[in-house]
Amino acid sequence: MNITIDTSSPVPPFEQIRAGIAELITLGVLEAETPLPSVRQLATDLGLAPGTVQRAYTELRTAGLVSARSRQRVVVAAAPHPIAVVGARHRELTTAARRYVERCRRLGADDVEIRRALLDSLGAGTS
Repeated sequence: MNITIDTSSPVPPFEQIRAGIAELITLGVLEAETPLPSVRQLATDLGLAPGTVQRAYTELRTAGLVSARSRQRVVVAAAPHPIAVVGARHRELTTAARRYVERCRRLGADDVEIRRALLDSLGAGTS
């Protein structure tokens, strides 16, 4: 599992972990019953506090994407509920949109320019 944390991002580390794992699950990279690293192991790997990883795992469990098999073992849910997958996809899209807006703002773009660029990239800005 390849999760990286961008310490310069305004997105909190727990959310970056949650988003990364959710994306791997919704893309099918992590299949049902695949065990995730322990909280301590992932925290060590990422150089974060265990509580940060625990919060990400809790969010994933609440969304129905993972389940706890024991106190120390978390696995990808056997069959994520379709609503959980749609909710996870929406969160991923929202996270991507936030990153896009943040990058545009760093470039000095205002809301009108950001919308225009987005519509152009979708092909909706062309007639």
